[in-house]
Order: sequence, then C-alpha cells, then structure tokens
Amino acid sequence: MTETVLHAESGRQTGSPAARRLRTDDKIPAVVYGLGIDPVSIAISRRDLRLAVSGEAGMNTILDLTVDGTVYPSLIKDVQRHPVRQNITHVDFIQVNLDAAIVVSVPIRTEGESKAVQSGNGLIELAMTELEVSTTPRNIPSEIVVDVTEMDMDSTIRVEDLSIPAGVEPTVEADRAVVTVMTMATPVLDAEEAAAEAAAAEGEDGDAGDGDAAEGGDSGDE
Repeated sequence: MTETVLHAESGRQTGSPAARRLRTDDKIPAVVYGLGIDPVSIAISRRDLRLAVSGEAGMNTILDLTVDGTVYPSLIKDVQRHPVRQNITHVDFIQVNLDAAIVVSVPIRTEGESKAVQSGNGLIELAMTELEVSTTPRNIPSEIVVDVTEMDMDSTIRVEDLSIPAGVEPTVEADRAVVTVMTMATPVLDAEEAAAEAAAAEGEDGDAGDGDAAEGGDSGDE
C-alpha cells in the first residue's frame, strides 16, 4: 500500500466558534497525535480529505499528513459526523510507525452465488461486516473477500476459514462466524398458514353471529 499526501494547516484556534468558521470555509478541524508527540491541532480541506480516502483502502489509507513541512505518517483513528447531515465535523489522525503492527478493522465482502442455498430457499447472511486484524500499516488489506459459491444450507464460514494475506493476523476468535445461512419460510407454508388464519377468522365471525341471533330471540320472548 502506498502513502497518500494530505496537506494540513497548523495553528487553528480551538473551540466551537472557530470550528464553525472552518466548516463555513469547507475545512474540517482535526488533530494528530501518537508516537510520543504532543497533539497538534490542524485544519484540512474537506475536498482534499475526500480525495485522499477515495481509493480502495478507504479510511485505512496511509496518509503522509504534511504540516508546516513536517510529515506525519498517519491513519484516520476516528471521525465525528453531524447527527443529521452525516458530514464529517472532526477527524483524529494517529501517527504510526510504518514498521510496527497496529490493529485496524478491514471490511468483509461476499462474492458468488450458492445454487444449493437458493434451491433450499435459504438466505446468505454476513454475520460480520468488518474483521479486526493486526498488521503493519503498509500491509493492511483493502478488504477481505469471502466466496460463498460452495455454501449449502448447513454451511457456516468462520474466521479460521477466511483467505487472509500473509502477515495479517485476526484479533478475534478463530471459530467466530463470518457468514451464515438463514432458512426462509417456504411459500407453501405461508399459504397454508394464511388459509388457516382465514378459516379461524370466519369461524369466529360465525360464532359471533349465532350469539347475536340468540340474544335477539330472547328479546322477542320478553
């Protein structure tokens, strides 16, 4: 994985009013820390950040965060978003040692179709959308692909079954389920259940009608 340059401005003022002014200029308040440095308050261009993480690595892109000529090899540690608009309002960058292992989450994606599951009226479900792994920054995979073609109704794909690049170690249990198969209710059973419910409803209506007639007869005798 190659690094992507992202330029930042230093010396930004802290506090809500200053942050609002930055966002008005289409900039994002941020901070970079890690590897023993004091946290540095910075501002980045929203457009530049969007371009920097637009590659296949996404939020796991290694960034050469450049501040006043100093380069901080960094990863995005955390982002804060507006609760309604969901646009990014703050970013935490963490400086990393490119030769030391770190823990990150990698997206999981399924590919292929299982004829056995389809014919059995099953549904393949992704039980984990991300896998937490330990690896060096340059070795972070952009995604982990799971082939579900050979799955059947009794299949479960676990962490230990995944095809993971060398040097990448999962941090979760090996027997944890990643992809499972759900059994869907069959159309025949659905139709039978609907018919049974309709018959029960008709029976209740009939019972109610008989009761009304009986009450009416008693009233006439009086």
